Amino acid sequence: MEYAILFAALLAGAAVMFLKGLWDQHRAQKWNREQLRKSFGKAGRTEYADGELNGIVRYFEKHPKDFQIDDITWNDLNLDEIFLRMNSTCSSAGQEYLYAMLRSPSFEEKELQEREKLLEFLEQDEEMRVRMQEIFFKIGRTGKYSLYDYMDFLDVLGERKNGKHLLVDLLFFLTIAAAFVSPPLGLCGVSIVMCFNITTYLKEKKQIEPYLTSFHYIFRLIRGAEELSGIHAQQLEGRLSKVRKLLPQFGKLNRSASLGMRTSSGDPMGIVADYINMMLHLDIIGFNIMLHAVREQTENIDRLVTIVGELDALIAAAGFRHSLPAWCVPKLTAAETVADGAAHGAVESSGQHFEAVSLQLEQLYHPLLADPVKNDIETTNGVLLTGSNASGKSTFLKAVALNMILAQTIHTCCADHCQSSYWRVMTSMALRDDLGSGESYYIVEIRSLKRILDAAQSPGAPVLCFVDEVLRGTNTVERIAASTQILKSLHKPGVCCFAATHDVELTGLLEAEYDNYHFEEQIADGDISFPYLLMPGRATSRNAIRLLEMMGYSEEIIKKADDQAAEFLKTGVWKA
Repeated sequence: MEYAILFAALLAGAAVMFLKGLWDQHRAQKWNREQLRKSFGKAGRTEYADGELNGIVRYFEKHPKDFQIDDITWNDLNLDEIFLRMNSTCSSAGQEYLYAMLRSPSFEEKELQEREKLLEFLEQDEEMRVRMQEIFFKIGRTGKYSLYDYMDFLDVLGERKNGKHLLVDLLFFLTIAAAFVSPPLGLCGVSIVMCFNITTYLKEKKQIEPYLTSFHYIFRLIRGAEELSGIHAQQLEGRLSKVRKLLPQFGKLNRSASLGMRTSSGDPMGIVADYINMMLHLDIIGFNIMLHAVREQTENIDRLVTIVGELDALIAAAGFRHSLPAWCVPKLTAAETVADGAAHGAVESSGQHFEAVSLQLEQLYHPLLADPVKNDIETTNGVLLTGSNASGKSTFLKAVALNMILAQTIHTCCADHCQSSYWRVMTSMALRDDLGSGESYYIVEIRSLKRILDAAQSPGAPVLCFVDEVLRGTNTVERIAASTQILKSLHKPGVCCFAATHDVELTGLLEAEYDNYHFEEQIADGDISFPYLLMPGRATSRNAIRLLEMMGYSEEIIKKADDQAAEFLKTGVWKA
């Protein structure tokens, strides 16, 4: 009787714990759902696991395209900051796809129009969006390393067999059976087998732990795909129909995963599962079976990551749109084909065909600025930008370049209107000495410019390039001479160059090739301010000497510097 009461009490306690676990899980899901609703349109994630950001590039590296944003351009435009600002994804697949999407501009109208339809749907249908985000949240993240890191090292594990694990399972059950025949002997046997199983389990678990993490992720990915396949929405059908076709390929993976691919989450059932795995090695057995299945399904796993990642990334992109004070859908067109010499004001034609390009942006701004000043720009030639230090030249160049990348990736511009050709965007702006290779700033700079010149000569979409302070790493005479010829070589059909310079001489030397614009400063009451408004024409004011005066330099230095500058502007000759 006492045993029955004790058993009933234990059973009741287990039932209470189980029900409490279900209730806690329900509350957590409800809270998470509400957080997903509230977070839409807010800034992206701020906390990342150690090393996690290093793994985000792996999907991008595994999926090269004919043209992708190179490292120089990515760093010049602080696109890491844009990615972090936008990254509200719920899964590793989503954040890796988002990163790859930002580095892989599209040149196809059909692809961008399909992306636009999904963006509009995901922004407007909150219930569907949150439902999908809950699925992506359950898929979760891989932590420090990308799934592709683990996949690359699967061969290191070699062939793994389950014979010894099945043998210790058999011994475990035999000793339990023996305990009913001879309790002392059976319990002794059970203890010995348990100690052996736990010891060998912990040793093998340590060896496969990193891969086990990735396999748990694959298991969650497949489970998430199964949930996604149950969604029926016309706008998503193109993607979800592919998911439904892929799922039957993962039958073996699912069967092996059911042997122990359960991630302990601290709930009662998870704790019980951990102890069972230590006794019976079920997750290791499942891992070994799954290892073979994963090797067979590598391409299909990648396809699933792509579909899931794209949908998760597009929700993040829609949230980024929602957070902007103003944005527009860009109107992108393939550049017109014209005879060589007909573009950029040239009159002769060699009979070869190149591309005429155009760019028009109204009320353009940079999305990372808290209180941006908006500007308009329209050109078919290219732009030569002058102005004093800190007047806004570099920020304007970055805003134009960044927005043309956003236009061809998330089909969104931080502007009131955008009409443009498709572009291969390249920059040469925030360069520095390469101490590792021992290269000077000038060598780094001319290498950077050379890659743009090479791209301008190669087939593909038109090149939109941005150069900040052309050849600043050398002397004035050679800088002006070389800059003139480099910028002239970038004035050709199929290329549009935006260049910022302090060398006002270039505005005269290149006035036939480039549209001149400038930024101004305002000096009043001993203080200097910048309106950051783009103005037509070349800059006529200079503030370097005025800044010396405002910082308290002597009157003698200021007067002599003013006189010397005025003499040079008058005669074109420097006098000591």
